[in-house]
Amino acid sequence: QVQLVESGGGVVQEGESLRLSCTASERPSTSAIMGWFRQAPGKEREFVATIRWIGTHANYADSVKGRFTISRDTAKKTLVLQMDNLKPDDTAVYYCALDQVRSVQYWDPAQYPYWGQGTQVTVSS
Repeated sequence: QVQLVESGGGVVQEGESLRLSCTASERPSTSAIMGWFRQAPGKEREFVATIRWIGTHANYADSVKGRFTISRDTAKKTLVLQMDNLKPDDTAVYYCALDQVRSVQYWDPAQYPYWGQGTQVTVSS
């Protein structure tokens, strides 16, 4: 059972940056995809960004394109989300997720069997 541990959330002002990290307890499979999702109060969990564990292909939600960058360090088994120019609408609990078999519907939270505990990001105006 893979465990994912996130860190890096916090409270920032609009326009500032935060960097989230997610470390896996074991190395993901070569076909794995990892991603970040977020959930604001009263809303459903939504796709933010995903990246293949092997390779550089990444996908982003339109709302974060150009502001967020997803990357991974395979040696450290770590996924990173660099968030720049943060906006109040980015306020949410951010979750790291892992799908070992790279499902086609990468944007669907239901495709991911492994989740971190979540880290709060709050952006004030």
